[in-house]
Amino acid sequence: MRIGELAERAGTSTRTLRYYESRGLLPARRAGNGYRTYDEDDLRLIQQIRTLQDFGFDLEETRPFVECLRAGYPAGDSCPASLDVYRGKLAELDELIGRLGSIRAQVGEQLAQAEAAQAQAAQAEAEAAQGIGPAPLCELTIHQLREGEDT
Repeated sequence: MRIGELAERAGTSTRTLRYYESRGLLPARRAGNGYRTYDEDDLRLIQQIRTLQDFGFDLEETRPFVECLRAGYPAGDSCPASLDVYRGKLAELDELIGRLGSIRAQVGEQLAQAEAAQAQAAQAEAEAAQGIGPAPLCELTIHQLREGEDT
């Protein structure tokens, strides 16, 4: 198949396929007329790369999986090097989850403090509006003067 058909079947662009080729992930085979040619194995390579990238793997991390498929294994994760990449990605994800958990706790603490401050301000405002609680000194003086009370 030609590059356009491979791109369509893989759900990607011809530009992306050329990039994979330039990075050595996709073989560069040419027909007698100079057109790039691909087969079903190449489609499997692209599908493997795209699946891993959907999981957050960078392009270079897909290389062991591609090499495993090229070596004739039935799956890209049938080789020890691929398993090492999985382990590395899991460690990276665990670290990110830990950092996100810490950030989440900090944001939750800030939210709780902000909500408490808002509730306290709203309570003070409600009490002031009802004449309960401390009123500003100038209002108290004006009120007392109107009632004719001694100050």
